[in-house]
Amino acid sequence: MLAGLVTAFALIPEVISFSIVAGLDPRVGLFTSFVMAVVIAFTGGRPAMVTAAAGSTALVIAPLAKEYGLDHVVAAVLLGGTIQLVLALLGVARLMRFIPRSVMIGFVNALAILIFSAQLPHLFDVPVAVYPLLVGSIVVIVFAPRFVKAVPAPLISIVVVTALAIGLGLNVPTVGDEGALPDGLPLPGIPDIPWTLQTLTTILPFALGLALVGLLETLLTAKLVDDITDTGSDKTRESAGLGVANLAAGFFGGMGGCAMIGQTMINVQNGGRHRLSTFMAGAWLLILVLLLGPVVADMPMVALVAVMVVVAATTFDWHSVAPATLRRMPRSETLVMVVTVAVTVATDNLAYGVIIGVITASVLFARRVAHLVSVTAQDDPDAPEGPVKKYQVHGQLFFASSNDLVHQFDYAGDPERVVIDLTTAHIWDASSVAAMDAITTKYAGRGKQVTIVGMNPTSEAMHGRLAGKLG
Repeated sequence: MLAGLVTAFALIPEVISFSIVAGLDPRVGLFTSFVMAVVIAFTGGRPAMVTAAAGSTALVIAPLAKEYGLDHVVAAVLLGGTIQLVLALLGVARLMRFIPRSVMIGFVNALAILIFSAQLPHLFDVPVAVYPLLVGSIVVIVFAPRFVKAVPAPLISIVVVTALAIGLGLNVPTVGDEGALPDGLPLPGIPDIPWTLQTLTTILPFALGLALVGLLETLLTAKLVDDITDTGSDKTRESAGLGVANLAAGFFGGMGGCAMIGQTMINVQNGGRHRLSTFMAGAWLLILVLLLGPVVADMPMVALVAVMVVVAATTFDWHSVAPATLRRMPRSETLVMVVTVAVTVATDNLAYGVIIGVITASVLFARRVAHLVSVTAQDDPDAPEGPVKKYQVHGQLFFASSNDLVHQFDYAGDPERVVIDLTTAHIWDASSVAAMDAITTKYAGRGKQVTIVGMNPTSEAMHGRLAGKLG
């Protein structure tokens, strides 16, 4: 419950800023976060993960909000939640196994950089009193756990810094400076839009973007929490739960969202392990903004900034950038990590960084595997049926490796009988079958006979089905 309280404190300024990014009233983001956190506590598959109005989804819907207004945004959120439910039924969560470790490390490091950089605006052009409060907050967060175990250190820091700022009458930026807090509960309703095909074509691209970006960020966060807590989770249920949470948020006029990585890290690092911490993050959020609004509005922003700075420092994988690690790590792995970080930081979007990182890793892997195919040749001039040239193919034949295979045979100089042995090879795709067809065709054009032997059952089935039928 206390971990949820710390998380709720950290949610307020972040959600307000994301609402502003989306071009919406801050109260929309706050109510969205309350609804999504409470709903996902029951419907999600990853305990302790916090879902709310997120920056990545805010960026997706910002153009729609600017041009058409809140009602079209709500309609896009409802459609996006429906798409997420459909994708969950199709098993999209299983695609997580195709994300390499180097991309995950880049994701974590980029996350830490984004969390830290998001705090910088609160540390420039501010009163001098902000800086000793920042240092004091960090000291309390780092050293308080040595003396107090029952209460999360960030909560102690927030209370102490707030009491100091108010007691000493310090003129420092407060949470209330970020935007207005709500004074009433959200009401359910249906968006006031024309229910036409034109409206559907308008909101569909934004709904699809919200669904995909939200799912990707949520599944990556779930995997990260799995690793940190050494526990598994149901990614398919999490995907479906996110869809239900977005539908609930849209039903209450919300802006939609996904897993909040920074706030999830705060929750987990302060002891949150079960659904109760996620539920309480939403419940505390509602209590803070409705019943304790004036107190929360007077909280100095620097208290929350200090929490996020410590989260950024502990989230970053420092071992991954240590000189000894970089010397041992293959250059391709390091390149993938750097690309993931660079694209994420440049676009301020974790989803883009992960997608480009996966593509980079796939290209480098295909390029590396393509060079592992080799062909050895052996002449047998004394064979009973006459001279024979035998080629032994080694490696995995697929679109990247089979392209050069055609050029490794001596079509003009070989005898009339040629044997290609695939005992130590495997045919994976139509490109490889087409390459084998090209080889046999080149030999046939010179009146020479080719026999292919040694195929395993899978390769033989594919070759038998496609050979001679690919044009």
